[in-house]
This record gives sequence, structure tokens and C-alpha cells, in this order.
Amino acid sequence: MDDTPEPRRRVSTGIAGADEVLEGGLLERSATLVRGVPGSGKTIFALHFLTALDPDAGETGLFINLGEPASYLRSTAEGFGLDLEAVEFLSLSPTGEKFQDAETYTLFESGEVETPSLVDDIRERIEAVGPDRVVLDPVTEFRYLTPDEHQFRGQVLSLLDFLSETGATTVLTSQAAPSMPDDDLQFLVDAVIDLAEAADHRTMEVTKLRGSGSRRGRHAVEITDEGMTVWPRLTPERHGATFTPEKLPSGVSELDEMLHGGLTTGTITFLSGPTGVGKTTTGLQFVQAAAARGDRSVLYSFEESPATLRSRSAAIGSPIDELVEAGTLEVVTIEPKARTVDEFTGQLRTAVEDDGAEIVMIDGVRGFVSSLRGLGSEPTDHLVRIGRYLRNTGVTGIVTNEVRSITGDFRATEQGVSHLADNILVLRYVEYAGELQKVIGVLKMRASDYESRIRRLEITSDGLVIGEPLTGLRGILTGTPELTGAVEVDEDE
Repeated sequence: MDDTPEPRRRVSTGIAGADEVLEGGLLERSATLVRGVPGSGKTIFALHFLTALDPDAGETGLFINLGEPASYLRSTAEGFGLDLEAVEFLSLSPTGEKFQDAETYTLFESGEVETPSLVDDIRERIEAVGPDRVVLDPVTEFRYLTPDEHQFRGQVLSLLDFLSETGATTVLTSQAAPSMPDDDLQFLVDAVIDLAEAADHRTMEVTKLRGSGSRRGRHAVEITDEGMTVWPRLTPERHGATFTPEKLPSGVSELDEMLHGGLTTGTITFLSGPTGVGKTTTGLQFVQAAAARGDRSVLYSFEESPATLRSRSAAIGSPIDELVEAGTLEVVTIEPKARTVDEFTGQLRTAVEDDGAEIVMIDGVRGFVSSLRGLGSEPTDHLVRIGRYLRNTGVTGIVTNEVRSITGDFRATEQGVSHLADNILVLRYVEYAGELQKVIGVLKMRASDYESRIRRLEITSDGLVIGEPLTGLRGILTGTPELTGAVEVDEDE
């Protein structure tokens, strides 16, 4: 006979993304402490939790408010579109009904002291309502009702045990501050969720979840008119797919010749070069060619609008409008500071896992770093995680990377992320015979052989034009090549 205990049922928080961080939600009959500074979203979290119950199944909720009055909480919920119809309130705030008379309340059992007991009031309401979900907001207000920390902890623990016995899943909020530590409460509960505010974004972190695992680290939180959303931090090792590598041609025969057939699918390619040299245009060749074959492609632009990209593609004879209308190509502009990096990776996951994107282009690295919030002190670490995720899921990634120098000492990348790239295509300006010309070469390809010679590159109204390999020159990547022998040029030059 199998004596393995049944796993405890998960209870949804009602917050998009939060259940994923919690590996399915809160544990049934558990007590969770949601802590944070004022304004971090604790009460909004609690309101989501209460409105996620199922009234059709007879589930009910109880909001024990020791802070804001019930009328304010109902108004707040309505503002976020949250329905509190199946939720009852026990208002124990200083402005509530219980404090309108001359009685003085205490936290203790009424048998211990002569004054009325809030614990008794809470237990009586719980027994009358039989709630499946209970919120105490904020539980730290109880401290003001007793000077004895030992008795405070004992009464809170007794209350939590009582709630668990009744079958309720409980959320308590705490005003975390140096002047009011809540370390003792963290020991009493089954789970602890920290809501924090950084300079440019909010975060959520699960620091304790007794009896279960959870996603580690801080995850971005957004609060909008529609309520709270959590964007789980991207964890590449959690994702994988089985796929057969193939060649992804660009549609430009000379470029595909350099790549011995094209880019290998499921790899990450960097297009590196100074501004205006043709990185985006070259990347678009691969994206358009894939979309034209019916492979879903997504281009995330951090530096140009969709209108500019459409104009650019039309100017070189490769309009993208039809592909966009057909749904095989999506162009997404990322406005500066409009998204956190976790929100961006969440949308990227949706494109890959739900919409079936097979090619993803990120244009470009510098815009990625300057446009997204919550990148921290090592912004390119997030780009590395994105690259690993794409590689694990078999998606072909194309990244444009701008280097500052027009000519001079050669560098493949400016951001120190060349180790992420499976393939590196270098686009460069060179000064030759009194003219500024463009060249393209393949610096690295992990999955296949490639042509090591450099070719001249032109962007014309007919698209990319790539010439024959340049011979008889050395020092091309420095930008000022030197003649070493006969130079092959086009006959009409």
C-alpha cells in the first residue's frame, strides 16, 4: 500500500504570472505573509487573492481590515475591475464600527483580560462565514494592542492554527520597515512574499515557501488600471525542445555562399558593425526570407518604428507589408523605458511558446540596454539568458550589435557578449581609393563551415548586393586596407 501523502491542492493568487513563480499557487490551508513598504502593492495582492475564489463552487472570502476602511477597499477593487461580491468584511480599523464606541480593545483572549478581544471577534466571524480565503491587512497593526512580543506571537500563531483547522487559506500583509521588523511573523507563516520598489520598477520575490519549491530571484511587477501582473524572470534551463537543425538562407545567393547555405536554425547570430553600415537591412533579409516561406518571424526593434522599417524595406525592393498582413512577420517596437526586462521576456515567451515564432530578431543591443527597466548592474546578462532560451527552444536568433568605431582598431562587439553568439557576421566601413565603402565577412560559425574571405557590400534599390571576395588587400577590418597585390574589381569600375 502506498503511504505517500496526497500533494496539497494549490490555491491561485489570481495574479497573472504570480502562480508561475509559486509553482502553481499558494498551498491550501497555508498562511502567507506578503510584506513590503507602503505603496508596494500588498493590499492589491490581497484583493486579487480574494477575488480569485469560485463563488459558483460555494467559495467565500473574508477581508479583515485593520488599516483602510471597507468602503475604500471596495472602491479600490472596483477601480481594478475586481469583483468583491463573494467577499465579506470585518472592519477592525480605527475608523471601523468596532472603534466608534468608547470600548478599548485588546488582541488577547477575553478570558485573559477584561477588555473586549479582537481575536474573539475574528473567530466568531470566521465561524459564521466559513471562508475559504482570509486576508488580514495589515497584521502588524496587532502589535499596537499589546506591549508583550511573546504574547503577540502566541496569539497570532493561535489564530493561524485556527484558520488552518477551518480549512481557510490565509494571506497576511506586513508593513515592512526598519522601525517595525516582522522577522517573528516570517517564522510563524508557511510562505513569505516580498514586494519591493526599486528606482524604476517593482519586484516580487518568494523568500519562503514551506513544503514546495518556487522560482528564485526577483520578478518584475506591474500595477496598471487592470490590477497587478507579475512577469517571471526568464530561466532558460526550464525550457527545451527537440528539433532538427536546418539551413536558413537569406535569399541573397552571394551571402548564402559565404555562409555555406545560410544560418543554421536554432543558433544565435550577431550582426556587428558601426551605425548605418547595414546591420538591420542584412538581418531583415533572413527574417523576410523565413517569413516568405511561412515560418513565423518576430522582429523587436529598440531603435526604429514599424513605419521606418517598412519604408526602409520598401526602399531596397523588399517590402514587408504583405508579410505583416499575412501574419508570418510581426514587427514590435519597444518604447524607451516602457517595459521591464521581465515583461519583455514574458512577451517573447508568448511569441515563441504560444504563437510559434521560429525566428526572432533583436535590433539592437544598445537599444535593448537603454530601453528596458530593471536590468540591474549587468544588463547584458539578460541578453545572454534570452539567447540561451532561444537556443534551447530551437528558435533562430538574430541580434544586431553596434560598435562605436567607424574605422580603426577592430572589435567584434562593444558589449562583451560575443561568447553568446554562435555566428558573427562583421559589417565594416573601409576607406579605399578615396572612397568610403562597406564590406562584410564571417568571423565565426560554430555549426558549419564558412567562407573566410571578405566581400564588398552595397545596399541598393534592388536590395543587398554582395561582390566577389576582395583579394590583394590586407588590414581591411582596420578600415584602412593596404594594397598587397592585384585587386579584383568589377569590370565596370
